[in-house]
Amino acid sequence: MRSALHEAPLIFTRNLSLRIGNTNVCHALNWQVNPGERWAILGKNGVGKSTLLTTLAGLRRPQHGELNLCGVQIGVSPAPTLSRQAQQQIAKRRGYLAQHHSDPFSSTVLETALIGRHPHLGRWDWESARDRDIAYAALNEVDLAGLADRDVQTLSGGERQRLAIAQLFTQQPQLFLLDEPLTHLDLSHQVAVMELFKQKTQANDCSTHTGLSGLVAVLHDPGFAVRYCDHALLLFGNGEWLAGPARDIITAKNLTRLYGHPLREIVSDNDRWFIPC
Repeated sequence: MRSALHEAPLIFTRNLSLRIGNTNVCHALNWQVNPGERWAILGKNGVGKSTLLTTLAGLRRPQHGELNLCGVQIGVSPAPTLSRQAQQQIAKRRGYLAQHHSDPFSSTVLETALIGRHPHLGRWDWESARDRDIAYAALNEVDLAGLADRDVQTLSGGERQRLAIAQLFTQQPQLFLLDEPLTHLDLSHQVAVMELFKQKTQANDCSTHTGLSGLVAVLHDPGFAVRYCDHALLLFGNGEWLAGPARDIITAKNLTRLYGHPLREIVSDNDRWFIPC
């Protein structure tokens, strides 16, 4: 396996500026995500965390600056027209977990997980036995293998969230972009899911790419962020941002300023947790 130090960044931005409505999400963001890194994005409600994530996923254009996603230049002015090959490269290597999931039509849990294989199939291809094996393995990882034949519309909120994560694992991307991945999950599944993502950025267990995976996750709990992510990006809502190693960035002082409420840090067995004062 190649060292992550010798792999190109999965995300690279230069002077990236982004606005939504009257909110200045970030100004002149110079930042990169390397293979093997796990980044947490933290900020108050409404500062544009999800907007930034959809931009990083290539689903929204920034107002200004450069964005390179999985080796494809997508955020420059004037905006380039991506070739089909470039679009396929992004679709295979970038996995995006949205905050909300919609199931307008009835389908089974297994069929929903198999949607993750679509970037790897030709236009008229059907899923193979190998694709189904990959989907079953992903369902097993999130403790849903026993529900493979269930109608997706009968799932609880937590089960549906775990299915969305299984669909992402079925895709086998190199870059995970997660918008509130712990929504609807109970505490045991929150820990289990974050442990899974940690494992997937520590070892190359995906056959569709070489090298380590990377992760960017919008999270709400600073304790989970500092426990499972080695880097953090803070968004203050006025265009200002702060990025760096989680141990240096996620502090009681920075979080108090970030959330507008005093917090203090508690250390237990080398874990750091933050509670309101």
